[in-house]
Amino acid sequence: MSIFNDQSVAMTAEEKGIIQKKIGEMLSQWEEKVRVLKELTQPIAPENAIGRVSRMDAINNKSVNEAALRQAELKVKKLNYSLTRIADAEFGMCSRCKQEIPMGRLLLMPESTRCVHCADR
Repeated sequence: MSIFNDQSVAMTAEEKGIIQKKIGEMLSQWEEKVRVLKELTQPIAPENAIGRVSRMDAINNKSVNEAALRQAELKVKKLNYSLTRIADAEFGMCSRCKQEIPMGRLLLMPESTRCVHCADR
């Protein structure tokens, strides 16, 4: 898969390097999000002098942040897995139809294992 020619069969070393760099950048961003969300999901101490309504809001916000934390941790896990797979010859190939995953999709979602068509199914 060439950046300029979608007809080639294998991803070039240059393209893999570009994707690897993008994964590294994304990992840094998502790991920071995980760190912030972990701080936001700390237990709410009962001795904190906040009102009943404020406590309910804090508990609700904590639940929302816990869900966001799970999603962020999953994204980090998938990005790390992509880094381990990038050297494989099949990296960039759809796991379902075995066609190439477009470079644009891999740059936006380097953890993708399926092309757009197969991901919609």
